[in-house]
Amino acid sequence: MKPTIAVSVGDLNGVGIEIALKVHAEISKICTPLYCINETMLHQAVELLNTKIPHDFKLNPVEGQFEIKAGQVSASSGKYSYDSFMSAISLCENKKADGVVTMPIHKEAWMMAGLKFKGHTDLLRHHFKKDAIMMLGCEEMFVALFTEHVPLKDVASFVQYKKLKQFFLDLHVSIPEEKIAVLGLNPHAGDNGVLGHEELRITKAIKSANKKIGFEQFIGPIVPDIAFTPHFRANFRYFVAMYHDQGLAPLKALYFDESVNISLNLPIIRTSVDHGTAFDIAYQDKAKTLSYINAIKSALVMINTK
Repeated sequence: MKPTIAVSVGDLNGVGIEIALKVHAEISKICTPLYCINETMLHQAVELLNTKIPHDFKLNPVEGQFEIKAGQVSASSGKYSYDSFMSAISLCENKKADGVVTMPIHKEAWMMAGLKFKGHTDLLRHHFKKDAIMMLGCEEMFVALFTEHVPLKDVASFVQYKKLKQFFLDLHVSIPEEKIAVLGLNPHAGDNGVLGHEELRITKAIKSANKKIGFEQFIGPIVPDIAFTPHFRANFRYFVAMYHDQGLAPLKALYFDESVNISLNLPIIRTSVDHGTAFDIAYQDKAKTLSYINAIKSALVMINTK
């Protein structure tokens, strides 16, 4: 039996449903995708794409309907993407699916719909009452984010010893053996306090976590501007970044098309494409599919190793 993957269709004004339809035949060879969308919305999307619904395109119907407007931000599309995601989560909780793969949502559309969550990961934390870890990457390199959608001016205040230590310990559970490089926050990793004191907390958290784990798994804090050079990437495959762009700018510069988003430290398996709704190319048959294919494959690896 092939694993069943619940596919949250994301914002239907974007590229998610196009990607799902494009590679359904390929994906169906390795899993059974179950798409969280109703027939009315699917038929509307198919008409806009001038394509056909595959004969084995299985649906888990999500209530609601609205007019798809390619490339536009709307409360209705935001609410439907939320409902699709919650439907996918429910399938996993009820053992009707082995994992969830999500298409991109639009954060402004969620806000317009009155949703208080900043994105998928934020919602997962609230729903499961667990400190989900956002990790992005591909086989060549993965980056776990200590802070995610936090304004840059607030990041330093989040870098606290107890929070860091628990983050490292939680990450160890998901990645129990490999060495993990931890980036400093400041230029030159603080230069021993000359350019900031946050690295002192990072160092303390690393030492304490490693002691509890029983070996030196976490290495750092590493000077951020050299962490992603070929020399360091030859020795490390996993990295911890202190903030969003510190880790994702180099990752996307190197592996934009193939990287995926993985949620760790949760009772369910969830992976996602590592790109946005791409409103500028929605329903133009231009969307690339590699990130979605890799997200499916990453979910299957996690299913087979749990």
